[in-house]
Amino acid sequence: MIKTCSYFIGFVLLIATVVSGFKSYEIALIKQHKTEIKESLFYHVATEEEVANEAKDEAVSLAAIPFTGKSFTGFKQALAVRESLGLYTLVNSYGYMGKYQFGKSALRAVGIRNTAGFLKNPIQQEKAFNALLAKNKWELRNEIKKFEGKKVGGVHITESGILAAAHLGGAGSVKNFLKSNGHNGFRDGFGTSIKSYMTKFAGYDTSHIIPNDSPVVTM
Repeated sequence: MIKTCSYFIGFVLLIATVVSGFKSYEIALIKQHKTEIKESLFYHVATEEEVANEAKDEAVSLAAIPFTGKSFTGFKQALAVRESLGLYTLVNSYGYMGKYQFGKSALRAVGIRNTAGFLKNPIQQEKAFNALLAKNKWELRNEIKKFEGKKVGGVHITESGILAAAHLGGAGSVKNFLKSNGHNGFRDGFGTSIKSYMTKFAGYDTSHIIPNDSPVVTM
C-alpha cells in the first residue's frame, strides 16, 4: 500500500514538473513574442532639428573637397558652404537662391531671368558664379590695384577677399568700405558683414578670373 502511494505521489509530481516546464516555456515564448512586436512597432521619429542637422552634415560632407587649399576650387567650395551649405536648390527667406545665393538683380546682371530653371541647373549656377566674379573684378579693378596687400580697418586686403565681399554686399559696398578705411561696413539681412568675408576668404587664387564689364551666361 505504501509503495502504491509513493508511486502515485511520484507520478503526480512528475506530471506537475512537466506541466510547469511547458508553462515556463510558454511564458518565455510569449515574452519573446512581445519583445519582438515592441521592437518592430515602436521606432524613433526624428525631430525637425535632427533632420536639419543631418541634412547639414550631409551637405557639408558633399560640399567639402579635400586638398583644395587656397586654390580657386577651394575658394568656390568654401564660399558655397558658407552661403548655402553647397545646396543648389536652396532658397533662403530673403529670396536668394542656389548654391551661391544669387539675388534676382545679380542674375539679371549676368543675363539670367529664368530663376526656376536656374535652380534646377547646377552647370548654369557655376557659370553664373564665374560670370559675377568677372563683373565684380571689373568694377573693383582700381580698388584691387590700390588696396591689395594693405590693411584696411584691421583687415588684410586680398583680391579674393574683395571678390567674396562683393558677392555678399555688391561692389558698391566694398568701395565704400575701402574708401572709408573700414568705417562704412555693409551687413546683410542675417548680420553678416563684408569685413568678415574679406577676412574669411582672403588669400585664395582668383588670378585667372578675367575682368568683364558685361558677362552673359548662355546655355
